[in-house]
Amino acid sequence: MEDVTNNDNEDTQSANDNETGDEKPDNNNVGDNANKGNGNNGQANGEDKKPEGDNEETTQDKEELPVNPKEPNVEKLDVEALNKLDNTKYSWWIKLNSEHKTPEINSNIKEMIDKYDGIYVGDTSKKVIYLTFDEGYENGYTPKILDVLKENDVKTIFFVTGSYIDRNPELIQRMLDEGHQIGNHSISHPSLPDVDYEKLEQELLGLDDKLYEKFGVRTKYMRPPSGEYSERVLAAAQQLGYKTIFWSFAYDDWYADKIRGADYAYNKVMANLHNGAVMLLHAVSKDNADALDRIIKDIKAQGYEIRPFDL
Repeated sequence: MEDVTNNDNEDTQSANDNETGDEKPDNNNVGDNANKGNGNNGQANGEDKKPEGDNEETTQDKEELPVNPKEPNVEKLDVEALNKLDNTKYSWWIKLNSEHKTPEINSNIKEMIDKYDGIYVGDTSKKVIYLTFDEGYENGYTPKILDVLKENDVKTIFFVTGSYIDRNPELIQRMLDEGHQIGNHSISHPSLPDVDYEKLEQELLGLDDKLYEKFGVRTKYMRPPSGEYSERVLAAAQQLGYKTIFWSFAYDDWYADKIRGADYAYNKVMANLHNGAVMLLHAVSKDNADALDRIIKDIKAQGYEIRPFDL
């Protein structure tokens, strides 16, 4: 596991969710002259689509379950254009608050992610919530999470790695069968600003191709491993047809052996509800799995709609 910012501090929040335990990042840089910051403050230094062969899906189904609609990736990266962009590494950072308002991010970062189809929050004028789950490896709690989602008629998105797909095909199929979306969390969970162009394509398109080969679906959403990104990475993801998905709430829930109880997870989530929230939860957490039913019911009781991921 990586060292992480202490997210028990309610004022600020970053995330390093290197939960896979898989292949380490390459030491090459994306393109040339990559610069690294410490990333701890968001600045440098600081349709439901059925498996292939089943064509009986109705128009109504597509509207209700807009799962993985993206066509195959066939474009190559425009290296000349990307080389002109900064590759300073940032770690995703938000400033939380206790008033259920949209968390703040650096204005320059917001301008950057808006330019390259990055998303961290939905419509802040509406009482809507988006639940998202990261899946680096299976810790035994995803079946329970899926049960709770089904019982409460909630659709979400699971960002998965290559090894997760290989080791848990039955869970991926269940996610799809029950109307959830699959997101791209890369093949091996490297820090994307640290890899070269060839590796970057392999990490993103390789995951997409694996999904298509095994399940007949593709995804248009990408979440950068550990929340680490650069302008160049955002631009490359956009070139490849992805929206880059960050979050407006997360907490240090990726430690499988750090069990603090369902009440802890519940209180963390409920204290940070806000209009348009994109909430990141890790499915390896027993606390999250145990608290999820109560979380969903009480989110709805407060007048929020938990929407399928359609941003």
